[in-house]
Amino acid sequence: MIGHGIHDLYNVQDAVADSDGLINVVLIPLAGVVVFPKMIAPLLIKREHDVAAISEAQANQATVLGVAQRDISSDKLEPGQLFSWGTEMALGRLMHMPEGGTSVLAQGRRRVEVVKFIQTEPYFRVKGRVLEEDYSPHREITALMRVTKNLFRRCVEFNPQLPEEAQVYAFNVNEPGWLADLVASTLNLLLNERQELLETCDPVERLRHVNTLLGRELEVLELEERIQTQVREEVDRNQREHYLREQMRVIQHELGEADIFQQELTDLRKRIDASTMPDDPRDKANKELARLMMLPPMTPEVGIIRTYLDWLLDLPWQDRPDDQQDLRHAANILDAEHYGLPKAKERILEHMAVRQLAPDKMRSPILCFVGPPGTGKTSLGKSIAKALGREFVRVSLGGVRDEAEIRGHRRTYIGAMPGRIIQTMRRAGTTNPVFMLDEIDKLGVDFRGDPAASLLEALDPEQNNAYSDHYLDVSYDLSRVFFITTANYLDTIPEALLDRMEVIEFPGYIEEEKLSIAKLFLIPRQLDQHGLADHGIRFEEEAIQIICREYTYEAGVRNLEREIAKICRKLARRVAEGRPTIKRVTPKSLGKYLGPPQFIPMLTEEEDEIGVATGLAWTEAGGDIMAIEVTMMPGKGSLMLTGQLGEVMQESAQAALSYTRSRAAQLAIDPEEFDRLDIHVHLPEGAIAKDGPSAGITLALALISALVQRKVRRDVAMTGEITLRGRVLPVGGVREKILAAHRAGVRTVLLPKRNEKDLTEIPKRVLKELTIILVKTMDEVLEQALLSEKDPE
Repeated sequence: MIGHGIHDLYNVQDAVADSDGLINVVLIPLAGVVVFPKMIAPLLIKREHDVAAISEAQANQATVLGVAQRDISSDKLEPGQLFSWGTEMALGRLMHMPEGGTSVLAQGRRRVEVVKFIQTEPYFRVKGRVLEEDYSPHREITALMRVTKNLFRRCVEFNPQLPEEAQVYAFNVNEPGWLADLVASTLNLLLNERQELLETCDPVERLRHVNTLLGRELEVLELEERIQTQVREEVDRNQREHYLREQMRVIQHELGEADIFQQELTDLRKRIDASTMPDDPRDKANKELARLMMLPPMTPEVGIIRTYLDWLLDLPWQDRPDDQQDLRHAANILDAEHYGLPKAKERILEHMAVRQLAPDKMRSPILCFVGPPGTGKTSLGKSIAKALGREFVRVSLGGVRDEAEIRGHRRTYIGAMPGRIIQTMRRAGTTNPVFMLDEIDKLGVDFRGDPAASLLEALDPEQNNAYSDHYLDVSYDLSRVFFITTANYLDTIPEALLDRMEVIEFPGYIEEEKLSIAKLFLIPRQLDQHGLADHGIRFEEEAIQIICREYTYEAGVRNLEREIAKICRKLARRVAEGRPTIKRVTPKSLGKYLGPPQFIPMLTEEEDEIGVATGLAWTEAGGDIMAIEVTMMPGKGSLMLTGQLGEVMQESAQAALSYTRSRAAQLAIDPEEFDRLDIHVHLPEGAIAKDGPSAGITLALALISALVQRKVRRDVAMTGEITLRGRVLPVGGVREKILAAHRAGVRTVLLPKRNEKDLTEIPKRVLKELTIILVKTMDEVLEQALLSEKDPE
């Protein structure tokens, strides 16, 4: 195959010039390759247009013009991206490579200067002027060629990568231009250097240039040979590590870098003197620098000490930008980037006000944002930093199990580093950033220590002015840092750590808040990210409500934004395909974009029933209504509880039964029925775990309804804990429960009297549409929820 390719090269005739002395040839761009006249080189062709052009030239037994690209990374070529000089080439047969691409053997013929492009598509065709080399033989050229051949011979001797055949071939060349091209094609030169030689028209001048390059190459090769010879003479072959170090030393000596280590020591001294670190760290740095100056440069401990000094010098010790003092501006930033969350925003503004009045007396607070995922805890930390005019840095603590990740490793260990707190302070570059410790409730504990315990000093305002990291081994002031931690639950946070933080709860967003967040933040952001901001697309309010109710089930808005993004992606595809743009997203179109609903909202019962009462439950995704069913059957007086009830809820059911049995006479219940009937209490959606005492009065109502055969009002929902005496105790999550009752179509809500204070958090519109009845005893619950007529069955 190769033999046939070379045979084909010699059958191709050079292009014939026209009346203007120009030749008309196809131009082939060459990526990183310069072909010299009379030289044979393999070429890799990647562009399909070039392959077609080569095939046409071969069919016509014509030459092509190879011109190097200026930028080899560019895929789409323009005439301006090519050099103006190239080589007329004869091409052999095309060969397809196994790894892709096409290879062809090229023989350079003549130098050609591109005059103009006469065709750019589908491939380049140009007119060019052929350079005819002209020189007069004389003794200077002969001497120059002899020097060039001798230099080339020595390069071949020193460089094993150069073939011996190249030296033999060079000694048989009698033309200066040809000799220069041969040597240039053999040496390892840069693309610009090769192109410069190609564009050098005078063969004698080109040979002089090649002579200079040969001299440079020979100096480098002789230097490498001398270094290797010195190393071989000084080092034993069996001591490889010592050999490598000595070679490095000799290299530095030859390059004039013997004094680099001393220069670095001088620079470290200047940096320590100019730093703003306190006296204790400065003394530590000077002591380590003194040790470093006494060590040889190749000692392993040199790198350890230098790394330690770099950490000390790179840490911010006194750099502290002034806080933003404009409270109104800060309030506008917080409101513009987050909807709701009044407690967190109020706490930040209070801190700013106190800092404004007493800047040097108040320590930075340590806040703990607690709430379900997607409620904006992390993003609020960024907004706080923006409102205060400080740097924001964040460390994720999820899954951290090693105490050394927080407080650092001692320098006795190989690869020791400071802890995450010090690393993050270095990245912040100031001493007063807003420092967020994310997912603090997900710290782990194992044999490597307790990371939560290592945070006690950093998060204690009375101690963190002298925080100690194991790696630094000096005190570092963290008292100016504004620490914010985030967690989904407080149960896993140790009491000692929780006591050091001010907890701010993120209760989760109600449907009305999600609606406002979607309209003000999520929809505009997703439309902008998907390139739909200028297409006038609008989401109807009812459609957003359906997405919140039937396609997401969460306390935050993360999944809500995902569903909105899914709709935007489908709309963006329509726009990209040129189809008509849908301007409104309506409730009817949600099925087409999002598929069938994923969650079916709980509604009240369709009619009043015996033994079925509606309770209110709190979940991580907000509030929900919950039907409690009780049925009787002949048996031996046992109580059966199903629906995956937790221990607390099981105890509430036992308390409700005990209360009912104690009030059997007042409720006109035959006491013997408790011994001859089995009672089955079930809470539907049995796959979902349920727990808590707030279903106590609902359990008691459903139980009494089943025993006295009186129906329960379907439009009444309730929550409250029951005692054995029938008292109704307060519960939590009132805001979410009442809003869930309002969404489900409940008209009346029974609430413990001691929860009256929680009604201030309920929107006024909801309170107007609901009847809230405050109860203190179970008798009041029965009076409001149990119908007076007994079922005739």
